[in-house]
Amino acid sequence: MVGKITSFESLTVWQETQLFAVEVYKATRTFPKEELFAITSQLRRAATSISANIAEGFGRTAVNDKVRFYTMAYGSLLEVKNFPYLSEKLGYLRKDRLDNLIEQSVACQKLINAFKTGLKNGQ
Repeated sequence: MVGKITSFESLTVWQETQLFAVEVYKATRTFPKEELFAITSQLRRAATSISANIAEGFGRTAVNDKVRFYTMAYGSLLEVKNFPYLSEKLGYLRKDRLDNLIEQSVACQKLINAFKTGLKNGQ
């Protein structure tokens, strides 16, 4: 039997979305300075809100509240997933970096979906 998880830091989904946010920060370091308060800021804020919503949802006691926060995390993830495509089209992001970010975002999507499904099914 698997022991009960007592902290959000122990959640694989939280750990992976944290790593994804770090990659987003690294990718945006080379964006033009004129984008600092536009794409760069929006992308970083959305990236950090993914794991933040997972952490906040973990602290909720009602399943519906938990699911709501995990759903917000998923929405933020999709927002982040949008911006690398745009950034690549604008010449701010190399194709290999785009591919890496999209690959990571898909992995995080799967984790969030599995986590929400497990929660809804009482696992």
